[in-house]
Amino acid sequence: MFISYDDRCDILYLRLDDRTQELINIRLSEDIVLDIGSEDKIAGIEIMNASNKINLDTLLPVKYELSSK
Repeated sequence: MFISYDDRCDILYLRLDDRTQELINIRLSEDIVLDIGSEDKIAGIEIMNASNKINLDTLLPVKYELSSK
């Protein structure tokens, strides 16, 4: 997973699948776009005007937990 933030444009991008692949963009709202990759899986999420939607100060470090199956 890769997270980038462009402070000049106020765009946050979450890349969930780093494989090179063709992407289809689906606009969920005026400010949120999903990148759909192979097998119809979400490969990325773009959030425009991110500072108005997310508390960027608490974004990093990212915490995650893996559960066993």
